[in-house]
Amino acid sequence: MLLLGLTGGIGSGKSTVSAEFARRGAIVIDADLVVRELQSPGGAVLAAMVEHFGDTILSTDGTLNRQAVADIVFNDPEQLKALNAIVHPKVGEEIDGRIEAQRESDNVVILDVPLLVESKAYETEGIIVVDTDPEIAVQRLVEFRGFNADDARARMKLQATREERRAVAAFIVPNDGTQEELMTHIDECWNWIESKRNAG
Repeated sequence: MLLLGLTGGIGSGKSTVSAEFARRGAIVIDADLVVRELQSPGGAVLAAMVEHFGDTILSTDGTLNRQAVADIVFNDPEQLKALNAIVHPKVGEEIDGRIEAQRESDNVVILDVPLLVESKAYETEGIIVVDTDPEIAVQRLVEFRGFNADDARARMKLQATREERRAVAAFIVPNDGTQEELMTHIDECWNWIESKRNAG
């Protein structure tokens, strides 16, 4: 197994890069997807969240209302800390189990974790950073994901800075340009991954 981290700030295009790695045969362990599974009805995390935040965070069908949670935590550091204390240990256990299942394989395993730099929780053989100018990221979040610009900037402030991410990168995938340019950079990164796997 070649275990690599993939990270990038909100609006960086990390999901596109992750999907392209999967298309090329990588096993992608997506932390956001793991969180969603554990926060689904009957999941280990949802009940604990309701216990802490109350049932106002539930939609009428019993599923998690993510916007209601976001409204509570993103401008309240104490509530964000409480949310992380509920979510992170369970997610960590699940991710550890998925990594362990690949340990003896020859696969490229991509650990797609939004706060990889901030948490310093995983030992990888290199971190790939999707790097985007913060203002371009804000534009994308407003245009494609319905954020307002202030909310987008508030979320960015909770993440590692662009400089902090770049400082730990073994490979940087720039994403300030067109989709075609991004695909070229992904190809370059995949060639680097293959050379690392072959060298190992």
